[in-house]
Amino acid sequence: MNVHAPHGLRPTEGQLALAALLASGGTRANAGITYVDAAVYTSADRHAAEQRDIFAKVPLVIAPSALLPEPNMAVPHDGFGKPLLITRDKAGVAHVFLNVCRHRGTRLVEGSDAVCAPRLICPYHAWSYALDGALTGMPRPETFPGLAKGEYGLKRLPTVEAGGLIWFAFDDVADFTEARALGADFEAFDLPGQYMFRRKTHRVAANWKLIMDAFLESYHVQRLHSGTIGPFFKDGVTTGDRIGPHQRSAVGREADLVAAAGSDWPQLRAAITYTYQMFPGTVLIVSPDYMNLMIMMPQSEGAVLVEDFMLIPTAPDTDKARNHWERSWALLDGQVFAGEDFRAAELGQQGLASGAIERVTLGTLETGIRQFHDMVEARLG
Repeated sequence: MNVHAPHGLRPTEGQLALAALLASGGTRANAGITYVDAAVYTSADRHAAEQRDIFAKVPLVIAPSALLPEPNMAVPHDGFGKPLLITRDKAGVAHVFLNVCRHRGTRLVEGSDAVCAPRLICPYHAWSYALDGALTGMPRPETFPGLAKGEYGLKRLPTVEAGGLIWFAFDDVADFTEARALGADFEAFDLPGQYMFRRKTHRVAANWKLIMDAFLESYHVQRLHSGTIGPFFKDGVTTGDRIGPHQRSAVGREADLVAAAGSDWPQLRAAITYTYQMFPGTVLIVSPDYMNLMIMMPQSEGAVLVEDFMLIPTAPDTDKARNHWERSWALLDGQVFAGEDFRAAELGQQGLASGAIERVTLGTLETGIRQFHDMVEARLG
């Protein structure tokens, strides 16, 4: 197994504390069997409330920093229900704007691929904007007498880049304190320095919380993933804690947990898979030699877009290296996520929508799910 060790970086105290707890046999605190009402996954009214009280108000992860590795880059993004534009300006600062020209409201950049240019030009009347959102020019400016160009920049949404992730919010008063608090953990394993190898958006016919649930427990790993990644993990050897509304979990792999508990990254990543569940709908999985970032964008009570990014230490410079990462991408994105986790969520949605059960039952290895749903409930209304 090729384990990537970030040069000169050490695990944080919190990461080492979870490793030590895992090595000692400790697990999450639990309250026995708990339940979640089936309606939270199937109700259209519930979906509308989550959009209004959560997704419209709290900071959301929109992309890894690696999506825009150079200045003067822009990526259109439509997953959250409005036309957005992620940019990195000439000074290297990340922004999230509404992807709308301030002249006549035309969509500014089409498609979903990255654009590399110092200016963005509206396809309708050719008004142009710098990557910091400033209006830089327009044809026939004399036909707009007295127009103050400084008042016609792109509409910027609150944006913070921290620890290798770009966060934004639709609410002008959103608090990014807890998002920034995660930065030290992410910097510890060099998330800001990763290279984006692949990205793909999946449309999954399931409620977004069913997918979050899957990454908040390890109970399913030996069962659902028995033919793929299950053999790499210890059954039920897991623990976790919280950073604000976000959860951090650790699952034991088939390696020496005791030796890894007080060590550096090579041993630690060989022995433990850290997973971060960022509220409300983002998951970061730190595998031995790469990472997957998944961002959930609910579309309805029974559909969600999931954008999966595969992040690797450096760009592959040989065919052998590229083939290695292609195999890893095919295994995780194609088989484990799409073929197993997402498919299980779709089957769960079908069963819950049938009305066969009024609530789902959670055991002691699923405590993270209960905590997540409590945080969702606390923000509604």
